[in-house]
Amino acid sequence: MLGRLPLGEQLDGFRSALERNEVLTEVMAGAARLDLPGWYVTAGCLFQTVWNVVTDRPPTQGIRDYDVFYFDDTDLSWEAEDAAIKAGCEVFEGLPAEVEIRNEARVHLWYERKFGVPCPPYDSTESAIDRFAATTCCLGVRLEPGGEWRVYAPHGLSDVFNLVLRPNPVLAPREVYESKAARWKEEWPELTVLPWPT
Repeated sequence: MLGRLPLGEQLDGFRSALERNEVLTEVMAGAARLDLPGWYVTAGCLFQTVWNVVTDRPPTQGIRDYDVFYFDDTDLSWEAEDAAIKAGCEVFEGLPAEVEIRNEARVHLWYERKFGVPCPPYDSTESAIDRFAATTCCLGVRLEPGGEWRVYAPHGLSDVFNLVLRPNPVLAPREVYESKAARWKEEWPELTVLPWPT
């Protein structure tokens, strides 16, 4: 069971699982070409690929989109983010998936309007990843200039391999966690969903 192996072996297993998703590896290569500051491919496309691999499903099954986060606090305008999104549309043209590009330096400008709670400004892409609704989701992967993989996993990888969804009550409200958990449990019934802390 990969979730019980030493971290180094978990990292090897993580990369091996992700490489089975050809859409994901194309997104990573395209994001590397875009070279946005502090970028990561992140969130659902990572842990859901692992869930698919460990449950013998096709690697892309149930994945709605592929998130590319970056961090540029030198220009917080919508126009600057939109330029990055449009550049991504060209790079990812023809890819059989939706790729969502977001500047995490701007999240505090719209988060409360969307989710009903204020979001302090992030200081990096990593600090945005730290605040996902579930610790299992707190993952980021990017290709470094030499082709090495940089993996950001502040809560480790054991829950990902063991199909455990654990709440991360630092920003997102309970209903966000519970709605995501319900949707994912429908797609991956093998998941163990841990309750929001009282």
